[in-house]
Amino acid sequence: MAKKWNHLTSPAICSIILCANTSVFASEPAGKTETNYSQQELISQVTSVSQLSDVQPGDWAFQALQSLVERYGCIAGYPNGTYRGNRALTRYEFAAGLNACLDRVNELIATATADGVTKQDLATIQKLQEEFSAELATLRGRVDALEAKTSELEANQFSTTTKLQGQVVAVVSDVLSGDQVNGSPITDKNTTLGARTRIEFVSSFTGEDTLFTTIESNNIDTPDLLTGEGNLAFASSGTTTSVLGTLSYRFPLSEKTQAIAIASGGAIDDITSTVNIFDGDGAFGALSTFGTRNPIYGQIDGSGLGVTHQFSDKVGVSLGYLAGSANSPASGSGLFDGPYGALAQLTVKPSDRITLGLTYINSYNTRLATGSNNATSNYFTGNSFSSNSYGVQASIGISDKFVLGGWGGYTNSNVLTGARGDVDIWNYAVTLGFRDLGKKGNLAGIIVGMEPKVTSTSTNLAAFKDQNTSYHIEAFYQYKLNDNITITPGVIWLTAPDHNTNNNDVVIGALRTTFSF
Repeated sequence: MAKKWNHLTSPAICSIILCANTSVFASEPAGKTETNYSQQELISQVTSVSQLSDVQPGDWAFQALQSLVERYGCIAGYPNGTYRGNRALTRYEFAAGLNACLDRVNELIATATADGVTKQDLATIQKLQEEFSAELATLRGRVDALEAKTSELEANQFSTTTKLQGQVVAVVSDVLSGDQVNGSPITDKNTTLGARTRIEFVSSFTGEDTLFTTIESNNIDTPDLLTGEGNLAFASSGTTTSVLGTLSYRFPLSEKTQAIAIASGGAIDDITSTVNIFDGDGAFGALSTFGTRNPIYGQIDGSGLGVTHQFSDKVGVSLGYLAGSANSPASGSGLFDGPYGALAQLTVKPSDRITLGLTYINSYNTRLATGSNNATSNYFTGNSFSSNSYGVQASIGISDKFVLGGWGGYTNSNVLTGARGDVDIWNYAVTLGFRDLGKKGNLAGIIVGMEPKVTSTSTNLAAFKDQNTSYHIEAFYQYKLNDNITITPGVIWLTAPDHNTNNNDVVIGALRTTFSF
């Protein structure tokens, strides 16, 4: 209880401690004979303080309590020296200080250190208790009532564990060069301005779990390049309608095992690491979908469950299953009868600077995130297909500020309807990351690679094989203006778009500004 009364002590009580260098007794008028009274004699001479409205610095009660404070340290004062005993105390202020000293003396007695408490001090305390009995009782009653109201507020407020955070990604983009692909002109290449907004609610019920909910809208369109390559990572359907984004609940199964249940908007980075420092989900890092993560990860999307187990600090395994139309009861939909992606990934960290990921994905009617028309649409449109994908990802910190990374991905898709057959798809990339370039918190990046390309097919599907090779070259510079704003200019250069040397190179420019709050 001593701590509770300390918090209630008025700043004026602090004057009692800060007067430690003054005499315990009030100064006598000039010319009066100096007389040294004992504490008991002083008590017997005064009029009852119950007759007074305030306790003055010259009153015996004030000085008696000051003496107790100095000996037993029962009140903590303010370090700035505010009030130095030149101001009266109300009786309730005085009672708060007295109660703190009572608790302190009780502590000393309870801990067998009562030898430090003199009989004279006990007599003083008894007298003070008698004189301030009404105020002490009232004060304690008020504190009890306050504690009850506080408990009620804590029990009935919306949530003590929900945090609100938000993000706005504003983008200006344009097709800077390139006028036709596959014999058709690129018509949708005007300068555009769009934005993606997200409001995120992060809640916890036990301190170890996380309920994550996002409400988002996105009117950013990616340029129609007449190929599946060159998609912008932050682009979507181009609508300003606010919708439920991600809704997931992460919780521990054991000390080393975490599970996540995803009701909406799940993606690979909800389940496991993509082992790429440029993966900022469109808000940070790479500007393109290809530069953000290995395209085979695009087959993991929707609703489902994920589990990650850490065998040690260096080795972990992740398993996941997400369905693209889990909420629909229609034929060819649902949790198990529609498009899905099933993941297994082993993530290894042999050192603090090296991370490796070995990935296997089995999917049904789920396409790669980006790539040539043959790799992402064409024959897959209107047909059912299943795929097995394998990926290797690596991130190596050459130094504190230079990171070398990359990945390789292979997908074998089996077309199950129409002219059945197999399709082999490859992709790869090398990434260079420069941390803190020009300023702490900045990030510069270069990505060079081949977007998914159909390298071989069954004989009956030979028309869907890509004949040439296109390269994806991307560079960006993410500048941290402050803790809440980053600005990222960058360019994406596609040579021989759609893996066809008959097509002109295409260059896309983008300026992304991210606001976080």
